[in-house]
Amino acid sequence: MKSSDDDAMMSIGEIARRFGLPTHVLRHWEAMGLLAPTRVRADRRRYDRDDLCRVTVILRAKEAGFSLADIREMIATGDPEARRDALRRRHADLTRHVAQARSSLHMIECALACDHEDFTGCAHFQRNLEEKVDA
Repeated sequence: MKSSDDDAMMSIGEIARRFGLPTHVLRHWEAMGLLAPTRVRADRRRYDRDDLCRVTVILRAKEAGFSLADIREMIATGDPEARRDALRRRHADLTRHVAQARSSLHMIECALACDHEDFTGCAHFQRNLEEKVDA
């Protein structure tokens, strides 16, 4: 439950500065149902510690590649299995992305280590490309 003690709460500007976000982002997240700050005098938003934690969760989830819709789904559901399903889907996506990034890194490292003036003509580099084409 949210505290009504205005002194212990932060304004939208304070929380935006704390997290390095524009205030419109916080308003957007509220409109999407991701945040529900307390409203005080003149309908001003006030954020408490729970809201700070929620913003942190949203930011970390975005860093992990979750869409705002996925984040809302995970936050809104009371079903732990639905949360796990969303996490499993994102885990699979990230695993594929990491494998692709590693493969790209390997190709770049191969090109950087190549002694040929034009690495694109290097037989080793060409084999590396053929493996990707044939995959």
